[in-house]
Amino acid sequence: MSVADIINTMQSKFNASAAAGLDLVFQFNIEDGENHYLVIKDGTCDVQQGDADNASVTLIMDSETLKGITSGETDGMQAFMAGKLRAEGDMMLAMKLGELFPV
Repeated sequence: MSVADIINTMQSKFNASAAAGLDLVFQFNIEDGENHYLVIKDGTCDVQQGDADNASVTLIMDSETLKGITSGETDGMQAFMAGKLRAEGDMMLAMKLGELFPV
């Protein structure tokens, strides 16, 4: 499964009601794949490949960790504690991902 496939799966699980009134950019830097970012704005989710100019939070991991977190097999907090997931920027926003993309 490619990084693009994993990100598209995330988009299909998007919880628009949790995103009402939000204006955020989540950058995903994938160490062994392509970078992507999600633009969350007023209940919508737009996926782009590449690097955002104005990311609210950047999440750095490998594709296996991304796949595990999006499938629910890996707990994001456990991945963070184990050093498999790093975050730059607003850490509290990283916690919102679980609400925005429920497994």
